[in-house]
Amino acid sequence: MPTVSVLLRIQAEGIEPIDRELLLAEALGRSRGWLYAHPEAAVPAPAQARFEALLARRQAGEPVAYLLGRQGFWSLELEVGPATLIPRPETECLVELALARLPAGQPLRVADLGTGSGAIALALARERPQARIVATDASVAALAVARRNAERLGLGRVEFRQGDWLAPLCGERFDLIASNPPYIEAGDPHLTQGDLRFEPPAALASGADGLDAIRVIVRDAGRHLHPGGWLLLEHGWNQGAAVRGLLEAAGFVEVATERDLEGRDRVSLGRRTQIAPPVPG
Repeated sequence: MPTVSVLLRIQAEGIEPIDRELLLAEALGRSRGWLYAHPEAAVPAPAQARFEALLARRQAGEPVAYLLGRQGFWSLELEVGPATLIPRPETECLVELALARLPAGQPLRVADLGTGSGAIALALARERPQARIVATDASVAALAVARRNAERLGLGRVEFRQGDWLAPLCGERFDLIASNPPYIEAGDPHLTQGDLRFEPPAALASGADGLDAIRVIVRDAGRHLHPGGWLLLEHGWNQGAAVRGLLEAAGFVEVATERDLEGRDRVSLGRRTQIAPPVPG
């Protein structure tokens, strides 16, 4: 019977050591820390079979997050699956920028558009428990995942609604609207490579230049913001100037682009002028 240390030394082509550790821990029902604390522990045959099956799926390209069924984001562990985008660390930049514009202890209203697993909405709900948050998504399957995450995490002040972008907001106004919409160009070759092959295409790509969803959000967001309210949008590293142009053309002020920890343009934002347009009926 093999030991933990033996299985960790398996050299599986295209699989990083950390992925092997995560998959072995999953097969054993243990933590990564346990593996290092018990390197000579025997691995039962059923666990070895599960491990080898997970390795094979990873070699075929399936994302580790989907194999585990979960992904860490902010201070949360979220259920994820093929219906949802995998939350990525760079999106935490959007959360930080939103929190800086949401004073603690106030009953603010926030919308998260295209919520997927609920990552942004639930991170904001954890940090601003007095806020009322509405999270929208066109995917019924993604919303089911997000609702399960909210229930498991005990974050009941998030309301989930099905529909495209701002359509489910029903004539309401918010203090802040945030979104990590699809922003990859439809013809980008990366869509056929790596983990992206397994993620929902509608959550990744948006038109020839990747900006179709952002155009819709910028066009409609002003009518759903209180005067002085903020719109924050995650986008690609080379789209900052284009998104700022869209925000300025739509009448937003204090327009800026913020960079992520790797120094790349990541989030553009703007503020609704003090005179807001009528809320659509």
